[in-house]
Amino acid sequence: MAFPFLEAVIGFMISLYFFETYLDLRQHAAHKLPTLPKTLEGVISQEKFEKSRAYSLDKSRFHFVHEFVTILMDSAILFFRVLPWFWKRSADFVALAGLNAENEIWHTLAFLGGVMIWSQITDLPFSLYSTFVVEARHGFNKQTIWLFFRDMIKGICLTVILGPPIVSAIIVIVQKGGDYLAIYLWAFMFVLSLVMMTLYPVLIAPLFNKFTPLPEGELRQKIEKLASSLKFPLKKLFVVDGSTRSSHSNAYMYGFFKNKRIVLYDTLIQQCKNDEEIVAVIAHELGHWKLNHTMYSFIAVQILTFLQFGGYTLVRNSSSLFQSFGFDTQPVIIGLIIFQHTIIPIQHIVSFALNLVSRSFEFQADAFAKKLGYSSALRAGLVKLQEENLSAMNTDPWYSAYHYSHPPLVERLAAIDKPDKKAD
Repeated sequence: MAFPFLEAVIGFMISLYFFETYLDLRQHAAHKLPTLPKTLEGVISQEKFEKSRAYSLDKSRFHFVHEFVTILMDSAILFFRVLPWFWKRSADFVALAGLNAENEIWHTLAFLGGVMIWSQITDLPFSLYSTFVVEARHGFNKQTIWLFFRDMIKGICLTVILGPPIVSAIIVIVQKGGDYLAIYLWAFMFVLSLVMMTLYPVLIAPLFNKFTPLPEGELRQKIEKLASSLKFPLKKLFVVDGSTRSSHSNAYMYGFFKNKRIVLYDTLIQQCKNDEEIVAVIAHELGHWKLNHTMYSFIAVQILTFLQFGGYTLVRNSSSLFQSFGFDTQPVIIGLIIFQHTIIPIQHIVSFALNLVSRSFEFQADAFAKKLGYSSALRAGLVKLQEENLSAMNTDPWYSAYHYSHPPLVERLAAIDKPDKKAD
C-alpha cells in the first residue's frame, strides 16, 4: 500500500495552522494588556501606546480571518485534486492557442499563468482591506487606489517578462541535468540571485519608488564620516520616497564588494528630528556588514538551497508521490510544488533556527553601534521607530520566539542598557 503523502501533507498543514493560531491567540491576548511593559514605562507615551495597541489588535483580527480563509483554500485545492485538474485544463488552453500541448515549457507557462491569475484574484480583497482599511484607519496608508493598482500591474508585467525564461531554464536543467542536477540547479539559482541583486536596485526598484541622493548637509556628512571610519565602501547615499505609499519608516544597505549603497526612507528623516538617531540606526546596519552577518546569511541561504535541490533530486522520480497528489505524469514544475509541500515540517524548523540566529545578529549589531558611542542615540532611535511604526509594545514570549527575526524592543533596550563587562 502506497504511503498517503497527500493526506499527510494536509494533516500537517492543518496541525500547523492550529499551532500557529494558538500562538496568535497568545499574542492577541498580549495586545490587549492595558499597561506598558515596565521597561517602557516613561519611555513610550501613553498616547502612542494606546494607538499601538489599537493598531496591533486590528492587524491581529485581520490576520485571523486571512489565515482561516487561506488554510481552507489551500487544503481544499489539495484534497479535491484541483492542481491535477488545472494542469490538464492548461494543456487544453495551450492547444487552443495553436501551440504544442506536448511541449512541457508551454504547458508549464500556461499552468503558472492561471495560478498567478487565481492568486491575484483571491489575494486582492485582502490586500485592499489591509491597505485601505487597516493601514488607512491608523494613518499609515498614503497611496491612492490608482497607485495601488499601478503597482500591482507593474508587478504582473515584471512576472510575465522575467518568469518565462527562468521557468524555461529550470525545466531544461531538470530534463538534462542527470546525476549532477542538484549542482546545476543550485549554480543557476546562485547566478540568478546575483543578477537580480544587481539589477533590482538599478532597474526594478526605481519602477516603484523614486530614489534621490541625500542632500548635502550635516546628516550626510555624519553618515559619510561613519562609513569612512569603518572603511565601508559607500558609493551612493539615497533617500527613497516611502511616504508616497506608507508612513512606516526604515533604512537599509545593499551592493556588492566596493559598490555599497545606503537608502534612507524619507519618513525616517521626517520622524527622527535628531540626526544622531538616524546615524545610530545606520551604525547598527553597518554593524551587520562589519560583523559579516550579511555574508553568513547569504552562505546559509546557498547551503539550504543546495540541500533543497538535493532532496528534490531524490524524490522527483517517485511516481507514487505524484500519484498521491492526483498526477499521472511527472512534470518538473509539479514535482517542485509537491516537494515544497512535503518538506513543510523541515522548512518551519529551519525558519525557527534562522530566526534564532537573526535575533542574535541584531543584538550583536546593537552592541557594535553601542561600542561606537551611539548607545543613547540608538536607544532613542529604536524607541522612535517603535513609536512611529506603532509596533507591538507587549509581546508574548512564545509568539516572538517563533515568529520574530528581530528581538522585541524591551529586550533590545535591556541589552543596550546592560553595562559592558570590564576586562580583568
